[in-house]
Parts: sequence; C-alpha cells; structure tokens
Amino acid sequence: MEENTMQAAQDPTVLKLNNYAKEFLRETAKWAYFLAIMGFIGIGLIVVIALFAGVIFSAIPTDANPYGGIGGGVVTVIYLIIGGLYFFPVLYLYRFANKMKIALARNDEDVLTNAFEYLKSHYKFIGIFTIVMMSFYLLMFLIALVGGLAVAI
Repeated sequence: MEENTMQAAQDPTVLKLNNYAKEFLRETAKWAYFLAIMGFIGIGLIVVIALFAGVIFSAIPTDANPYGGIGGGVVTVIYLIIGGLYFFPVLYLYRFANKMKIALARNDEDVLTNAFEYLKSHYKFIGIFTIVMMSFYLLMFLIALVGGLAVAI
C-alpha cells in the first residue's frame, strides 16, 4: 500500500484534488451554471427581439427608416445570427457546470475530464471569436483610414 502511495506521489500523471480545490470547483460550477442560465435567457430575448424588430422595421415606411431602407427581414437575420453565435459558448458553459457537479458528487475522473473538455471548448470558442472580431475591427480601422486619406487628398 505504501509503495502505491509513493508511486502515485512520483507519477506526474496523477493529480489529486484536495478538499479546497474541490470546493473551488464546486463553487465555480455553481457560478458557471448561473451564467449559462442567464446566457440562455439572453439568447431567448435576442430571438424575441429579432422577431419583433423584423415586424417593427417592416412597418416603418422606407423613407422614414433611419437605417437607409434596411428591411425587417435583414434585422431579423442579423439578430438570429448573433443569437446563434452566442448559443455555443453558453451551451459549453452549461455542460461544463453540469458535468463538474456530477464529477464532484460521484468522484468520477472521466466525468471531470469531460467537464474540463467543455470548459476548454468554451474558452476556445471565445478566443477564436475574439481573434475574428479584433481582425474585423482592424480591417474596419484600415478601411476608415484609407477612406479618410482618400477624402483628404
């Protein structure tokens, strides 16, 4: 028995979670669950707004539309795309929270690994989305810069 303990202590692939770490993960899972539920509510609101914004924009006469004749269908599609993009990180966060609660309740290493896989997917999505948005902002800045220089010349 002592030999197995010594072997586990020297094996770098064995990771033990003490009670503090488990409590931190349990609390993290609770907050992740709360944020995921709030995210799903937000997605629901985005979809409702998408549907009503389409109706409202369709009712506005084209000459009175401050957005240059953008139809209600375009606004609806844009909001639905935003809701769709928002859905995946929220789903990954929700799955992480559920799996983490199960893993800690059962002391199940496989479920814990699966929970961390969802957390990785959540952050990977957010990271890639951030890179894409920063690239988009840089592109818009360059276009504005070129446009400003063209007007100045």
